[in-house]
Amino acid sequence: QVQLVQSGGGLVQPGGSLRLSCVVSGSIFSIRAMAWYRQAPGKQRELAATIISGGGTNYADSVKGRFTISRDNVKKTVYLQMNSLKPEDTAVYYCNAGINAMNYWGKGTLVTVSS
Repeated sequence: QVQLVQSGGGLVQPGGSLRLSCVVSGSIFSIRAMAWYRQAPGKQRELAATIISGGGTNYADSVKGRFTISRDNVKKTVYLQMNSLKPEDTAVYYCNAGINAMNYWGKGTLVTVSS
């Protein structure tokens, strides 16, 4: 059974930094694109950042230059380094991965940016 286990998140002041991690476990033959989505209160889930198996990345305009997505294929882990956080970054963050030709989600972790 494939699982995505997230860690990180919490409360941070504006301008601060946090790092999210997401570890993939289970019977894994291939991992393709991995991504971080977020859902702010009262809003739809949106894509924040994507990284493909070769390392290419893509970011939403709202996080570009502040967030960095990376992956460790040996550890089967995807990271999201979030810097210069703003109150509008407050959301539940979900990791997502294409594994064995199926789409999997983590359970989500809350990031709150507030003074």
